[in-house]
Amino acid sequence: MTIFLFALVVVFAGAFAFLNGFRDASASVALAVRNRALTPTVAVLLAGFFNFIGAALSAALALAVSRAWMQLPPGENGLAILMAGLISAVLWGIYTWWRGIPSSSTHALVGGLAGAGFASVAVGGNAVGGVDTSLLFQVALPLLLSPLIAFAGAYLLVWPATWAARYTPPNVVNSRARSAQSIAGGAVAFAHGLQDGQRTSAVLILALLASGLSDGGEVPVWVALFTAALLTAGTLAGGWRISYTMGYRLIRMDPLRGSVAQLFSSAILLVGAIGLQWPISTTHTVTSAVLGSGSNQRFPATNRKVVIRVLAFWVLTPLVTAAVAFVLALSMSPLKDL
Repeated sequence: MTIFLFALVVVFAGAFAFLNGFRDASASVALAVRNRALTPTVAVLLAGFFNFIGAALSAALALAVSRAWMQLPPGENGLAILMAGLISAVLWGIYTWWRGIPSSSTHALVGGLAGAGFASVAVGGNAVGGVDTSLLFQVALPLLLSPLIAFAGAYLLVWPATWAARYTPPNVVNSRARSAQSIAGGAVAFAHGLQDGQRTSAVLILALLASGLSDGGEVPVWVALFTAALLTAGTLAGGWRISYTMGYRLIRMDPLRGSVAQLFSSAILLVGAIGLQWPISTTHTVTSAVLGSGSNQRFPATNRKVVIRVLAFWVLTPLVTAAVAFVLALSMSPLKDL
């Protein structure tokens, strides 16, 4: 039974990675396509290439993430918690994609694992270690801090960028900004692979530990390749519903402000992944940076109704996935007795 549950966790982890790339492709391609820096085909291929590299390299950081994340009970109990959390995150990801809402896969996954962990305790199973710390440092603080830093930083950086271009003809500014946006799109895709690749790899490492197939000393090569391949496949499939929201419905901006938003958000993601080893939501960071740089304009450009809807979904994400995973874990509790 343990091997069967482990295989199911791998399947749903693959689905989560594919959906992650499918939905979050918008973070790196939406503005570049909107401002005609790249064609849709080239943008998606660029994002897929750098996503693969980032996700493959993220396996080196996944061990630290899995150790700091939470400690699952061994055997079927731990695997059932992982499966319930993954299913919950996948279902919510499909729903938000259908609604065209950019939301965080990280918060969906952590919320789902927390809800499934609480269900395990409710039916008399072993408690999940580190849930309180995980909720604090991987949901609450990033949910509050990374969007604020991204919004404020991108807003402020518009001033030196526009000042430096004050004597340059607009067509030259736009041309240079589009070139910078092409580079920034690749940087965001690479940072997304580093950040979000860690999540899937960490889940697979936790599954290996719970099933007794690994001692957690190193990351198997297949985990890195599996994560990178499915994240890239999802990116190449492209979630254009969310890209349309990011590029056209959320806010209107010129190429200069678009390049500022993407360059600054890629810097935050890279520092979070490599320097701080702190999981940061790619979606929250890029969306907030886009809103920040786009708000620093003389004319109103923000669609407030869409922004409010996006913010509401951000708050609901960990709550809904926790509730769904709680119910799923309760329904799967008989599996542990088979």
